[in-house]
Amino acid sequence: MAKVTVSLDAELVVEAMVLAGVGSPQDAVELVVRDYIARGHRTEERTELKGDSPRTAPVIPIDPPQG
Repeated sequence: MAKVTVSLDAELVVEAMVLAGVGSPQDAVELVVRDYIARGHRTEERTELKGDSPRTAPVIPIDPPQG
């Protein structure tokens, strides 16, 4: 797999390292990116229609007003 080098603010990377619980800036950023992608895939799976018809409210005919 190809590698990419990215420059980031040191405070941002340190915060990612602390939150991820790792000692390597590379590992911290990689974990954050992988988590972000995984969340996107989970969201797509939850919102994707699985061959079902779209859920819509039933159409109730309204009688025209009389008088």
